Amino acid sequence: MTARSIRVTLADMLDDLPGKNFDDFVDQLLDCGEEPRVRRNRVEGKSRLEVVDVLVSTFTETGAVRVSVEVLKQINCHEQANKLVKETSGQSSNLKETSGQSSNSGAAGVNTTARHGRAEKHFVDEHRTVLIDRVTNVASILDDLLHEEVISKVHYDEIMALSPRQSQMRKLYDPLYGAGRAAKEVFFKSLQAHENHLIQDLQKKE
Repeated sequence: MTARSIRVTLADMLDDLPGKNFDDFVDQLLDCGEEPRVRRNRVEGKSRLEVVDVLVSTFTETGAVRVSVEVLKQINCHEQANKLVKETSGQSSNLKETSGQSSNSGAAGVNTTARHGRAEKHFVDEHRTVLIDRVTNVASILDDLLHEEVISKVHYDEIMALSPRQSQMRKLYDPLYGAGRAAKEVFFKSLQAHENHLIQDLQKKE
């Protein structure tokens, strides 16, 4: 299932919810402990399509499905939860690991896992502070992330409206907190394309 069809499936699921159940869905979404947290002003009083945009921009496409299923079960909408699972079963977003690469390898076979004490962190997480401070081609990176549907058009517009570029980069990281490795690999690949000298400099220091 493509990322776009996941959006359509989520929108159809919310359309199938009666008014009270939709309100319960939004309330439970705000109460759930899933990180990153959804802010009240982003979903309260919003349309179903706007809530889908928030789900996807916050949790990524596949994460939005998982969170929605959990929320549906919590508000006793088990039929809709089962239907959502069935319609998305065995499917994922278009953010795939590049064929032939190991799970720890990013674009061009570069190891994008950095060791941080006893834990392992992705390159873009390990160097978050430096990347926020030094990345200059934010617009080009946003275009890539939007094209690969790591971020939604709503999130894209929110970031583009910010200034300076450091604020844009901080906001850009929001959807990546709850994202899996595939989304971070897309981000890393874009950094390689538009900020190659910076990436090479950081890799030399590891």
